[in-house]
Amino acid sequence: MIRDWLLVDEMLSQIEVLSNTDNKPVSIHGNSDELKCIGVGTDAAVFQYVHTPSYALKLYAEDKRDKIQTEAKVYQELSGSSFFSKCITARERYLVLSYESGITLYDCLLQGIPISPQVIQDVEDARSYARNRNLNPRDIHLKNVLLQNGRAKIIDVSEYLQPGNDYRWEHLKRAYHTFYPLIEGNAVPQWILESIKRRYNQRNVEANVEFIQDVSKIRIK
Repeated sequence: MIRDWLLVDEMLSQIEVLSNTDNKPVSIHGNSDELKCIGVGTDAAVFQYVHTPSYALKLYAEDKRDKIQTEAKVYQELSGSSFFSKCITARERYLVLSYESGITLYDCLLQGIPISPQVIQDVEDARSYARNRNLNPRDIHLKNVLLQNGRAKIIDVSEYLQPGNDYRWEHLKRAYHTFYPLIEGNAVPQWILESIKRRYNQRNVEANVEFIQDVSKIRIK
């Protein structure tokens, strides 16, 4: 375990994370030779301290820091489940999480790595686990589900206290059962995935389905 939090605080003080409009990923300014950025989201960037690679440091943008304690509370409710990463501690600017190895489902599609039905079922079971703890498992998408030793691991729970269903997972599951068998084992070009994402973000579900149907006719090599 990282014991000298003052050292970590000092290194992270050299880095500034800024949020952007239109739900775009954060921007990062500054650096530290002993920190490696391993991911970015719309609220925070995630770093790995080279001397303690088993931990991930989720550093929030200044105007998003009110979410730190909220997300820590969600992780506390989810403790005991193997489907989620774990929160070690919450600091003023960041969360310390367990580092989870694996490849995102997004990158699985890019590289043609098969996604088994077990992964889909794992996410379903994880959602049930969260709901049983009075949480609202939402914002589940291709980039926050890891394929880890053939099973699913969810690495972002920041919206689980928000109301409403965004239907992102329901739509992904439908696409998996309807269209994935046509492309399984084939690498999907990034332009296709990004085009689907842009169309999906328009929140026109019928148009999304029509577009995916058109994509399914494309010969993927």
